[in-house]
Amino acid sequence: MNCPVCSGRAIGKVGVEQFYCWDCCVEFTTQTDKVVIYDLAEDGSLVAWEDPTLAQGASCAVAD
Repeated sequence: MNCPVCSGRAIGKVGVEQFYCWDCCVEFTTQTDKVVIYDLAEDGSLVAWEDPTLAQGASCAVAD
């Protein structure tokens, strides 16, 4: 399986039909004919990419 955003293969399974991409730090769900992509908010909640609150763009926070 490849990530629908970056086409990376570093995919982990989070739940039933839920996956996380370690390359671009997004979570996505797969259904029969649809893929929904989510960004992880600072509080750990999921924000769908179609959501206008995501206007700042997706980011992957990395602690140094």
